[in-house]
This record gives sequence, C-alpha cells and structure tokens, in this order.
Amino acid sequence: MESNIYKVSLKDSVPFNNNAAFCIGTGRMNLALRHEYHKQLEKTQKDIGFSYIRGHGLFCDDMAVYHVYTEDGVEKEEYNFRYIDMVFDDYLSLGIKPFVELGFMPKAMASGDQTIFYWEGNVTPPADYDKWVRLVTASVNHWISRYGIDEVAAWFFEVWNEPNLSGFWKNADMEEYFKLYDLTSRAIKRIDPRLRVGGPSICGVDDERWMRCFLEYCSKNKVPLDFVTRHAYGTELPELDGHYVYQKLRTPKEFMAEPEQSRAIIDEFPEYKGMDMHLTEFNTSYSPLNPIHDTNLNAAYVARVLSELGDTCASYSYWTFGDVFEESGVSFTPFSGCFGLLANGMIPKPTYWAFVFYKKLYPDAIARNDYFVITKSDTGDLRGVAWNPVLEGTQDITLRLSLDLGDGTYFLLMRTVDENTCNPLKTWLDMGSPAYPSNSQLDILKESALPRITTKRFDVSGSSAALDIHLSANALCFFEVQRIKPETDRGFRAELIPGATVY
Repeated sequence: MESNIYKVSLKDSVPFNNNAAFCIGTGRMNLALRHEYHKQLEKTQKDIGFSYIRGHGLFCDDMAVYHVYTEDGVEKEEYNFRYIDMVFDDYLSLGIKPFVELGFMPKAMASGDQTIFYWEGNVTPPADYDKWVRLVTASVNHWISRYGIDEVAAWFFEVWNEPNLSGFWKNADMEEYFKLYDLTSRAIKRIDPRLRVGGPSICGVDDERWMRCFLEYCSKNKVPLDFVTRHAYGTELPELDGHYVYQKLRTPKEFMAEPEQSRAIIDEFPEYKGMDMHLTEFNTSYSPLNPIHDTNLNAAYVARVLSELGDTCASYSYWTFGDVFEESGVSFTPFSGCFGLLANGMIPKPTYWAFVFYKKLYPDAIARNDYFVITKSDTGDLRGVAWNPVLEGTQDITLRLSLDLGDGTYFLLMRTVDENTCNPLKTWLDMGSPAYPSNSQLDILKESALPRITTKRFDVSGSSAALDIHLSANALCFFEVQRIKPETDRGFRAELIPGATVY
C-alpha cells in the first residue's frame, strides 16, 4: 500500500474555484414531462442543488413549439409554448434555471431530413433563416413575458450543440454554423442587451481550429459573444458488444488538456481574454452505453477532475443528472451504462456522492493536490474530499495529513464511497442483475448505494494531529474535522457502556 504524508496548515490559502454545482446536464426537454424524471431531479436538487440545467431538443417536434398552416393561400406560422412552459415552470420550482441550448431544428423549418438519436432530432440548418430568427425571438419574448426580464437575464443562451461533429450539424459546416450563430446572437441582443449568448459548444474533434476560427469570426464581424462553450470527455474510441460499449479511459491530465487548450486560445484574443468559458458537457465516456458511468472508478475520476476544472472553466456541467435518457433508445436494465448520477429506480450511483461531497466544501481552500482538496470555515473547521482513481491494477493508498489544529477536542466524520461499501452495481450483479427489480430489490440497491460513515473523537494538545485516510482502489472520501465542546448528562459515563468508546 502506497503511503504519503502531507503537512496542512490552517494558515495557508490555495486557489480553488469550486463550481461543481453550477450546472447539470439532462436528456432532451420532452423527458422532463415524465414523473420519474421529476422525482430524480427533485432528489438531486435536494441533495446537491444545481443552479442551472442544460439539455437538447428544445425546438424538436415532440415539444410541439413550431407549426405552419395555410390560410387564404398564404403560409403562416404559429408557436405553442405549452410544453416548454411545463418544463421551465418545473425547473424553476425546483430552484434550477435553464441554461438554454437553442436547437434542434423543427422539421417544418429544416432544410434536410438528417437526424440524430433514437428520438430523431433534426440537425440541418433552417431552410429559411428568417423563420429561425422569428422562432428564437418569439421564444425569448415569451419567456420574458412569463418570467420577467430580471429572471431571463440570469439565464444563458447557447447556440446549438457540437456543430463541429457531422452527426450534430450537417456536414459539420463551419461557415453555416457561424451564420446560424451570428443571426441568433444578434436576434437575442436586439430583444435586450442584458441577455447572455454564447457558443460554439464544440467537442473534441478538430476543436482547436474550430475554437480559433469561431473567435476570429466573432471578432472580425463584431458578433455578440458573452461567454464561450465547449465539451470534454475522457475516453477513446469504443468497442461495441451487444447493447454496450467499452472504452479506454484517458488520464485526468490528458482530459484536462482540452479545456486548457481552449482557455489558452480564448486568451490569445485581447477582447476575449479572461472571458468565461463554460464546459457545458463533461463525463468520462461520451456514450450512454458505457458501464463505466455506473462504477466507483467513475466517481473517483470525476472527483479528481472536479478539483481542477475551476482553474480554466467558469462552470462544468456533468452529463447528466439522471438515467431517464434516450439517445440510444430506452435502457434495458437499471445499470445500462447511461450517463446519470441517479440510476432509474432512484438509485444513487457512486458519482452522485462526488457532487454531494463537493457541495459540502467550504469556500476557502487551504490545501489541494492530485489526491485531495481541503477547505476551511471561518471558525477553523475543515472539510475535504479525497480520491483514488486507479486506471490499471488495484493500488490502495493511505494519505496521512498532519494538521496544525489548536488545542482542544475534535470530532472527525468520514463518508467513504468504495467498491466494498457503496457499490450498487455490484449488488445488482450479485442479486442476478434483474432487468426489472422488484420493490424489495430496489430497496436493497438503494441501501447499498449509501456511503459508509465512520466517526472519531480525539484530543489535541501541544502539537499537530495526524489524520489517516485509507483509500482502496477507486475510492472516494469526504471528511470533516470540527472542534467540539463535549457535553454529558449527570452520571453518564461512556467508559462503562460496552461499545461506546470503540476506536
């Protein structure tokens, strides 16, 4: 077992931008009309509390927004915001705002019939850009009328999704996307200059050229741009086997190279230097058929990159919060390799706890490295997260923290997520991997999806305290150190109670 010793001073201060709970991804908008979706989002908001949510399919036909009809021989347009209102009303009632992705193309407006995903989102440019601009304008004006300009001005508007990939934008036509972005961003700004619009929402194919050309176009043509967006995933090409794919996971350093590259390109432009870059999608694998999403390795890996993403990104949105998701069709089992933090059946996956733990951290960090981040409250209490993603082998580690705590009595709380104690995937496999678990089986799966809690009381007198954090392969741990003033009832003697003073 590898062992490392780290001295941690409460007087230190290190950079740490913790925006783990800023934004979360979701499947297409129509899924938000389903009960299980609402329950999963409600639980996620209760336990984590994301500020924004982003997903596809806002203008797809299953949202019934765009309609054309003929009257007196003249083609006319009309809009129906009923379903969008239901979705956005529900989001706002749960304390989460839309990070609006403008897309895909209504079929009656599309220039072609190319689609993507099981639910057939049209990914061709509009046949008539004036119609697209009118749709965007009508939508934004409707939201302002319904929610007020102060509310809508707090949203973000992102133009399209991954246009550098031919699957998401016909022929990955850069010039055509720039036209779409130009006209869309100007239409939004004409409504109110306070509204925020950005792009190009690219992923890791030819991304360096796309990012530079996009910024050059916006700069040269004075196109509105309030923030920049891109995506990042941590796996290589997939191998398909039945309903599933398997991919090699890149190292966290290799993963971080993509947002770091984009950050550097943005800062090459004087007018965009320091501009917010939002990572509007990230995960390990980009496939909803990869079982890695259900694993403890995924949790430890994500915890590791969460500690660094704030160095380059204003926000970073995990793709996605739940497994009510249909890009490749409806999943056959509760552990199908889908992206979500919650498996269907309301089962938290290990990665769920990475976000719960990060949300609990204090704003001020005193230590951060490749293994942990530690934060401090105004009163000197500590909260930290530690991780041990192992891409090959089964290496355990022990982190020994030497903490310069003042004299007194302290309470230590540790919540551990590892392959032995918080691994619902293993439990599901052990029970025979039922495709449709019974209620009693679901109860067992949810119980097995909880972190292990351990506690300790210790005294410090005249020297620093040593805290050992044991992390098995792919483990994740939240720890808290709090100064306490013990209180006991008259005659209560813990040393006389069997089991009360176990260390």
